[in-house]
Amino acid sequence: MKLYNPGGGRGSAMSYAALLEKIEIMRSTLRWATRIERPDIEKLLRQANTLRDEVMGLSHKERFVQAVGAERRAETPAEPAPVELATGERRQALLARSFVFEGTFGDNPKLLDALEIAEKAAPTDLPVLVDGESGTGKELMAKVIHANGARADKPYISVNCGAIPENLLESELFGHKRGAFTGAANDRKGKFESAHKGTIFLDEIGELPLSGQVKLLRVLQSHEIQRVGSDDIIHVDARIVAATNKNLRKLIEQGSFREDLFYRLSVIHVTLPPLRERKDEIPLLIAWYGDESAEALKRGPVALTPRLRDFLLRYAYPGNIRELRNIMYRISCLAGETADLSHLPEDIRPAAPGALPEATSLGPALAAGISMAEAKRVASDEAERVCLERGLQEVGGTVAELARRWDMNRSHLQILLKKHGLHSKDFRKH
Repeated sequence: MKLYNPGGGRGSAMSYAALLEKIEIMRSTLRWATRIERPDIEKLLRQANTLRDEVMGLSHKERFVQAVGAERRAETPAEPAPVELATGERRQALLARSFVFEGTFGDNPKLLDALEIAEKAAPTDLPVLVDGESGTGKELMAKVIHANGARADKPYISVNCGAIPENLLESELFGHKRGAFTGAANDRKGKFESAHKGTIFLDEIGELPLSGQVKLLRVLQSHEIQRVGSDDIIHVDARIVAATNKNLRKLIEQGSFREDLFYRLSVIHVTLPPLRERKDEIPLLIAWYGDESAEALKRGPVALTPRLRDFLLRYAYPGNIRELRNIMYRISCLAGETADLSHLPEDIRPAAPGALPEATSLGPALAAGISMAEAKRVASDEAERVCLERGLQEVGGTVAELARRWDMNRSHLQILLKKHGLHSKDFRKH
């Protein structure tokens, strides 16, 4: 791999930026790997350091040239007001400045706004709150912010706040002393102590119980922790990046999230738009993940039939980019040379040609003279709703059982139910 190319054009800068991001993510992951021997980890870290130094050397040189040019322009007395960049130019400018968010191809203004905010926040130590629907790339955004900050060579620690039992929360976050409770056989560092000088990513922060919110708020205010069972004060310096797919302001109104914690976490607030608001990127993402899955599975790219491609282009993707990626991997795994609708997951597969939903609301829509594309969308939504209603009836309104039967993520299923205004309690058998 050729890292330094003085005569390279604009296109080469993009590959440098993408490589830099992957190096930083790899380093932060390998540093805390548990299934690799320590000598191997140190060897890989040394290799990653060498690569990063070469790439950053070029990046710093480019930025120095840009800074000199900016200084000279500032010395010109009659400097015209800067022209606002078009969306395509905004994306290219982000790439040229080595700020890369993997899988971003389109020019959606909301996404570009989010990326530009994250780019400005990355070099600081300010807390960042990333929100957006499940599958929009919140954890990837946290890694990109870490990789582009001053703490890039320090630990990156990820914590799923919704997966920690409440009685173990304090031990997980702050650690414990030996003998602090039954089963505490040794001293143990908590996540905050492990993230000292680095970044701690608090995923699903909206799932954190109120008792945990109080303890977290205290850490944010004092930058100090105490291990469970210890009176010693430990100073911690960790940059906070939190993420949620919930509306925290609504949770505040309901009394399940502390308002003071919200304002502590959201000094910088980044919102990632759902894929349905980034329709222009879907064809490019299909191609991207089609090639990626083929390479991962060590096979040639799979061709898509016209009707499958049409479905993928107009599907709503309630699971967002994660769902699209999973669909492409499934297609690459199950199909031969050509994939069709039959290779889609059963729960999203459209009905056979000529089949109609049991109940349809197309009558009024057709009377209104809607377009063909809109008619397809309405029909697809209606079929989806009928399928959900039938599934809920079969399981007596138990969402967890329906998710298991359909082999789909429970949160994804909840999003679909919310989309159609369906409530599981209405289908429970009394």
